[in-house]
Amino acid sequence: MVVDGGVAMITLNRPAKLNSIDPVMRKELKQVWASVSTDPDIRVCVLTGAGTRSFCTGSDLTATPKPDRAFAADLFGANGTDHLLAGLTTEVPLIAAVNGYAIGGGLEIALACDIRLASENAQFGLSEVRVGSIPGAGGTQRLPRIVGRSLAMQMMLTGDRIGADHALRAGLVSEVLPSNELLPRATAIAERIADNAPLSVRAIKRLVQLGLDAPLGTALQLEHAAFGLIRDTADRAEGRAAFTEGRPARYTGR
Repeated sequence: MVVDGGVAMITLNRPAKLNSIDPVMRKELKQVWASVSTDPDIRVCVLTGAGTRSFCTGSDLTATPKPDRAFAADLFGANGTDHLLAGLTTEVPLIAAVNGYAIGGGLEIALACDIRLASENAQFGLSEVRVGSIPGAGGTQRLPRIVGRSLAMQMMLTGDRIGADHALRAGLVSEVLPSNELLPRATAIAERIADNAPLSVRAIKRLVQLGLDAPLGTALQLEHAAFGLIRDTADRAEGRAAFTEGRPARYTGR
């Protein structure tokens, strides 16, 4: 992970193995998720895969050891569950730049992001059923919420993939770009977000996360309360002053 100007660039770096996740990378990802969740200097993250063939193909089945303890120890133990996204609880916006395959746990990582961009050669799938398993890092819950039940069920029950154009039509991604334009575009969006008031950015993400699972009336009340809290921040006063004076705002997160 490299942090520059409030933007954290996270690269899944096993291109020879299509950026699949082995035990070493899994441990590194836990450390990265912890940093994203706690580092006040990180205002937005971009996740991508090394090379042009693959974003991430999930767990490396040839290198993943058998569990060394009962599942109950994970579920009810002090360390909690041990899936790919364990520990990634953050209001920092996450952008997935999907360059190639996003399969299994790789797609689940992308699904956990707030904005997803794809290269023209991107492929998306939850293929766990083909190896006698099921998605275990949010796929069965996030995919239907994003693309709708029918397409999600078709993808998960068959294990079939969809291409970038289909993903765009289904709302799985917001843009499809040539491979050489993908990361620059994701970085540009991240920089735009990082330039904005950080409390406002985080408030918007929290409201969307909470509101989508709440009745509309409750969600609107949450928005109204958050608006009042943001109204009284120093950053809102700075934003209005900067607009009036015709200068860039200098936000401090207060």
